Amino acid sequence: MDSHWAFEALSIPIPPTVQDSNWPKNPLDCFVFDIMQETVAVRERCGDTAQGRQLLMARRLVERGVRFVQLWHGKWQPWDNHDAIEKNHRRLAGECSRGIAALLAELKERGLLDETLVVWGGEFGCTPTVEQNNKGESKLGRDHNPYGFTMWMAGGGVRGGTSYGATDPFGFKAVDKPVHVHDLHATMLYLMGMDHERLTYRYASRDFRLTDVHGRVLHELVA
Repeated sequence: MDSHWAFEALSIPIPPTVQDSNWPKNPLDCFVFDIMQETVAVRERCGDTAQGRQLLMARRLVERGVRFVQLWHGKWQPWDNHDAIEKNHRRLAGECSRGIAALLAELKERGLLDETLVVWGGEFGCTPTVEQNNKGESKLGRDHNPYGFTMWMAGGGVRGGTSYGATDPFGFKAVDKPVHVHDLHATMLYLMGMDHERLTYRYASRDFRLTDVHGRVLHELVA
């Protein structure tokens, strides 16, 4: 019900000076996603890229009460660079880093960061070794690596400035304080005020948990 009323709050009345025939039917299109309502300075702060605009929309959604917002960078899997990784990752980072910094800064300025959990990550990392083609030639890229990679969280009760865990010297596998995805989920739920061991849903005559029968809360990451 809270989410329903939050959505209703987004339905701002249409100004009477606007002709109905030219006005989008969904108020969300008119207000929340219309970043032109922001000042030029704010839009420039986020960066003139698709991801920068997405991040600005995310802030506008959060400040209007939307409880879960998910952003996807680019079409398909742009970070999955099996070739030319230095060139491509530099370009991709340039598309989003400015907007990410602006999102965190604007949430903090508006007093929303403490109650908003921001999580950045992907499905897996990259190998520390170069990938080759079938001829044994370097493609200047990397292959998939689920054994050691980084995710970060901010706001929402997270202990700022904390680095947790490390890979081996080769950068291949997490060896110091490795974190399983169940541990990440348990910690995220804890930060949102939920006990991952008690949050269940009934399916096929069994009470399922998001963390299955695993997961531990990483209290070292909690402020």
